[in-house]
Formats: sequence, structure tokens, C-alpha cells
Amino acid sequence: MGTELGAATRTYRVRTYGCQMNVHDSERLSGLLEAAGYAPAAEGDDADVVVLNTCAVRENADNRLYGNLGHLRPVKDAHPGMQIAVGGCLAQKDRGEIVRRAPWVDVVFGTHNVGSLPALLERARHNAEAQVEIKEALEVFPSTLPAKRDSAYSGWVSISVGCNNTCTFCIVPSLRGREKDRRPGEILAEVQALVDQGVLEVTLLGQNVNSYGAEFGDRGAFADLLRAAGRIEGLERIRFTSPHPREFTDDVIAAMAETPAVCHQLHMPLQSGSDDVLRRMRRAYRQERYLGILDRVRAAMPDAAITTDIIVGFPGETEEDFAQTLDVVRQARFSSAFTFQYSKRPGTPAAEMDGQLPKAVVQERYERLIALQEEISWAENRAQVGRTVELLVAAGEGSKDARTGRLSGRARDGRLVHFAAADGVRPGDVVETVVTQAAPHHLVADGPLLSHRRTRAGDAAEAGTRPTTPGVLLGMPRVGVPA
Repeated sequence: MGTELGAATRTYRVRTYGCQMNVHDSERLSGLLEAAGYAPAAEGDDADVVVLNTCAVRENADNRLYGNLGHLRPVKDAHPGMQIAVGGCLAQKDRGEIVRRAPWVDVVFGTHNVGSLPALLERARHNAEAQVEIKEALEVFPSTLPAKRDSAYSGWVSISVGCNNTCTFCIVPSLRGREKDRRPGEILAEVQALVDQGVLEVTLLGQNVNSYGAEFGDRGAFADLLRAAGRIEGLERIRFTSPHPREFTDDVIAAMAETPAVCHQLHMPLQSGSDDVLRRMRRAYRQERYLGILDRVRAAMPDAAITTDIIVGFPGETEEDFAQTLDVVRQARFSSAFTFQYSKRPGTPAAEMDGQLPKAVVQERYERLIALQEEISWAENRAQVGRTVELLVAAGEGSKDARTGRLSGRARDGRLVHFAAADGVRPGDVVETVVTQAAPHHLVADGPLLSHRRTRAGDAAEAGTRPTTPGVLLGMPRVGVPA
């Protein structure tokens, strides 16, 4: 039901599943809805519009979506005029199947037409029937759309969308399309707009972030972009995710080491330590090249914290293949790892491969990998005890902070640190403290602060304001106005 003059403003809530790209897309969805006249629903209130931004990569993604839609059905039945929209990678994959299985859904939109959401909601309301609109190619680059940012101090900036790789386990290229790169000037303008609103840290995003520039034929574009962003006054921290070992070149390592704002943190997906498995995954690098990259990163930045992704139980993985993965993990000394048990993704080549492994075998190997990485993570974190760390104070990172009298922040290398609370310290401020103890997944600093710097980001967080980037709006409908 559209908003008419004098009527209450319609409210929205966006629920996000999956990767950082989805988190950033949800900021775009929030910005679009607010530009169209909606307001965020208050905590605990039912929203007039619920948007599920889905993921097709994580295990049981389908079950999670339909389970959540099932829970929303009685809520919608009790609230006439409520609308439910489903977007993201699972919407791109399942399309009209979503409305067939959950006919109470009002709108289904894909990864290529995020900007259509307000118009589709209005059309569904006006026509009193579900609207399913999936595009095969990108309509507009998502960063031309308005965004309402989640954080006052840290922002995502997309530099490319899509992926040109053909990894046999991955469905992303078929859902996000081929890689499309933004021009450097547009990216830097968005970073500048965020910094002008007090943001201290940006994370450059791409499905394959370091292949940036391939579309316009500049192999050095990503290193140049890091250096250019580092010259923006007021930008204190630059991160990026996720690179691919195949395109990771020495000019990027040099840019990281020589640009003070670029954090000495690197997420470098391994997936497997076995050359045979990497070949079947179509990963286009081998164990020796991978470890060589880490050696060169650490030679340039001895304090670098390196994290990774690993898949256990890929079809045909032998015990010897898995032993090689464990061996690479021992050599790499990752500060942490995102570990996954292989699961079939319909539509991927790996789903049809011979040698699918029994669940019990995959589980046992997974537990061995977890035990090894926990041991390494803890040892690497214990080496941090006694060090002085600069922390960007975070909001809501520590689930036990209220009980322990601590606050949380991220060190420049990305490690999570819980530190002793002090008067006047706010999310978005910057503090220095000394690490006093370590656990596998975090550090603790229980001594007094060495310094506390109040920032514009802290002012914004305290005031409850969030940065916005307006994008380029071309005739976007507002709620209650016929589309």
C-alpha cells in the first residue's frame, strides 16, 4: 500500500546473507529505498517492506531462504500491505521458482538490476501481483546508486563487479556476470566523499580485486589505485578483498609496503594445497607459486597478517592431497582461515565430477584442519603479546564486551582486540594500547590506554549519523507515486 499525503511513512528492513559484496549491495538497497521515501524500521517493529539479499554460495543457502520466507508468511498475513522482496545471487539463480515455492513473495530481482527495487515494489502494489525481474547483464554499475552506509567510520567501495575466472566449484561468475571495472576517477571520488563525511577506513571490493584494470587494458591499475587512494588526506586505513593468487603481482606488494595508509593485511585464498586438486578446481596457480607470494609479502612487510580460504573434500581429494593442504597451512602460518567443507552447487562443473567424497571423510579431514589452524592462530596471536597496537574502535564486534567492561577495535593488521573501556571512547575513535593476552581468534589489552584520539567518525557515531553517497538517480520512483 503506497504512502499518501498525511499517511505514515512506509518502513523497510534489509536482511543480508553471504559475502562482503552482498553487505555493500544491501547498503545500496537501503539508500535506494530511503531515496524513494521509505524509512528504516525501528528495532523490534515489523517493517512494511522486508528485503532478503541472498547468497547462493554458502551451504544450505536455499534451505535458509525458504525457511526465512516461511517465518515471514504469518507476519505478512497479520500486516495487510506488507511486501517481501528477494534479491541477490539466489534470486538470480532461482528466478520464478521463488514465487512458485513462496507465492507470498511480492518481488524477485537479480544481481544485475538492484536499482529496480523501488519500481518493482510499486508495480507489485499497483498490479496486486508478484513481480519477477532478472536481467542477464548489468543495467547500471551499482556504485551509481545511492547508498546508506552501515558504519560511521568504515566504508566498502566497490571497484569491480563480476568475475572472469572459471573455478569449477564456484557459481558466482554465472550469477554476477563477467568482470566490469569502474574508472579510477569514479572510485577515488567515492572514497573522497566518504572521507569528507568522517570515514577513516575503506575496503576496496571486487570478486577478484587485483585483476582490476583488465577491462581497460591496464595491468598496473590496481597498484596505482592503492597509491592514489593513499594520497587522499584524512584516509587512514585502506584494505581490499579478495585477490586471486594468479594475478597477484609484485607491483601490488610494493604499493602495499610503500603506501602508509594501506594496511599490512592480506586475504589470499588458497582453496587447496594440492597441485592436482588446484588443477581440477581450475585455480591457475600451484603450491609453489602461492607460497612464493607469501614469502615476498613478508619480505616487504614482516608484520603482515595473512588470512585465507580453504575447501576440504573437493571431489577426488585423496588423503595425500589433504596432507599437502596441511603442509601448506604449516608453512604459510595464516593468522586465521575461513574453512569450508565442499558441498555441491548445482550448475558448477565440480557437482558432476567423479570422486564425490563421503560426508564422514570430509568431516574428519575438516576437523584435523581446524585443529591445526587453531594451534597456528593461537601461536601467531601469542606473538602479539606485549606489542603496542593502534585500534579503530568498533561498534558491536565483541559479544561479551558489556559483561567484561571492555570495548573492541581492529588493529591495522585486521586482528580483533578487546581492550579496557575508558571514559569518552566511542566507536570511530582511535586508541593505542598494549596487548596483554591472546586467544586463537582475538587479542586482549587490559592495561590503560596509551592514547585516545577523538575523530569526526566518532562524533558521527555518537550522533547516530551514517555517511551517504548519493549516486546518480535517473527518474527513480518514490513510494506512493505511480511507477
